[in-house]
Amino acid sequence: MTTDVNWWKDAVLYELYVRAFRDADGDGHGDLRGALERLDYVRDLGVDVLWLLPLSPSPLRDDGYDVSDYLSIHPDYGTLDDLRALLDGAHARGLKVITDLVMNHTSSDHPWFQASRRREDGKDDWYVWSDDDTKYAEARVIFTDTESSNWSWDAVRGQYYWHRFFHHQPDLNYDNPDVRATMLDVIRFWLELGVDGFRLDAIPYLYQREGTNCENLTETHAFLKEVRAFVERIKPGAFLLGEVNQWPDDTLPYFGDGFDEIPLLFHFPVMPRLWKALAEGSAEPIRWILERTPAIPPSCQWVVFLRNHDELTLEMVTDEERAFMYAHYAPEPVMRLNVGIRRRLAPLCDFDRPRIELLHSLLMTLPGTPILYYGDEIGMGDDLNLPDRNGVRTPMQWNDSPGAGFSSADVTYAPLLSDPMSGPARVNVAAAERDPESLLNWVRRLIATRKARAALGGGNFAMLPSPDPALAVFLSTSEHDAVVAVHNLAAEPRQTSLAVPALAGRQLRLGFGGRLAQGGTVGQEALADELPVALGAHGYAWWWADGSDA
Repeated sequence: MTTDVNWWKDAVLYELYVRAFRDADGDGHGDLRGALERLDYVRDLGVDVLWLLPLSPSPLRDDGYDVSDYLSIHPDYGTLDDLRALLDGAHARGLKVITDLVMNHTSSDHPWFQASRRREDGKDDWYVWSDDDTKYAEARVIFTDTESSNWSWDAVRGQYYWHRFFHHQPDLNYDNPDVRATMLDVIRFWLELGVDGFRLDAIPYLYQREGTNCENLTETHAFLKEVRAFVERIKPGAFLLGEVNQWPDDTLPYFGDGFDEIPLLFHFPVMPRLWKALAEGSAEPIRWILERTPAIPPSCQWVVFLRNHDELTLEMVTDEERAFMYAHYAPEPVMRLNVGIRRRLAPLCDFDRPRIELLHSLLMTLPGTPILYYGDEIGMGDDLNLPDRNGVRTPMQWNDSPGAGFSSADVTYAPLLSDPMSGPARVNVAAAERDPESLLNWVRRLIATRKARAALGGGNFAMLPSPDPALAVFLSTSEHDAVVAVHNLAAEPRQTSLAVPALAGRQLRLGFGGRLAQGGTVGQEALADELPVALGAHGYAWWWADGSDA
């Protein structure tokens, strides 16, 4: 099987929470018609793929990840025809659209679970039931703040049911062939409707086996290979992104041989180490995790991000690292959730533009396909008064009107931010678009610059040695392009000389950067044998080699 995957290697994703984006009908909830109204904005960011958070009917005890009907649209969002209109509008603008597919579990309100607990309609074993709660004792509890066990008692059935997440999200039983066949039918439905692929939620946990931690099992990989083959028959080259919050060595098998399992996977452990490197003023945490990241099949790609709709997860760090991150980024208990931090990007940076830019520059020059989370491109804040992860899922701020351009309703699904540093009176799209030096317009330039460089995304990557531990030096190369990106993690200026042996004898031209210190002006040229670097606090610079595509 051969599939052209170059498009997803060079792509930039935009994570769009429909409920939060734009309310077209004035009911206080964002909807698909509202998202359609704002597609020009998304296109003008320069991104290629929209990732839509769950759209299906749900009691919304977990923001749609508790699905109660896989084949419809939540009425707050609209109808299937509204989704078709959004897909048509996106495709007309050159955008692809992927949706969340929640494979591991359903809502306890789902008719399947209601039938299973009553042993009806052939659904008796569609979920994982047990007479006691001692099975699979080696499986960790993931939501430590709310759940003390992976088992919950169901009085109707008189048995315990298994759930890796909230107790109102019972896990499907993938040992049942009817469950597997039905999930493939769900995949067919959405692909034939027109979506371009899926973000596959929580896939390491599909199967359970005694004596294991019930993660990354052989049976899970076998079914995911079946999913990939099924998808390729219906829509060859579809975008499949797997959520596998594991160490790189445990994540690697999900790529399969490159064409038979999941082509794109989140690189979860690199994310917290970007934040740790910034806090320490040292590139060592980035180097440490990249050295422990194995090579992947050439047809596959890591997906990298700074923040998203969940907490900043600290599962894949040591206890000492987690304590450091809490002390630096979440000093107040209200800022913490499960094993992570429930804050947005800009507040984590104390709304400091240099740090925000530096992190985005790292994101766009790391190996992998980057994702932006809605609102981060304008520097939106969060609301710690809201429960769970809701504080990072507040309405998009389009302008400084009473409804922030999000909704005409008096009451919205979540309150608009009132913080003077990040509320719509100060932070909004309309104001940012009027200011050529705004964060929004800088993000647009950043994405355009990345996409103009063939070496970034699909090229070969190396993190180079640096005489200064504060400097993260990345080299990306392709057949006709070479990019050297240098990032100063320190809060003080740094000046040194770097050697780039792989480009020895070639001229480097500085083409993109921020907070360049004395001697570091745009247009500077130097030989790769001795590249002078002069960066201000949290400064960054990208050079390309002579002979590279302009």
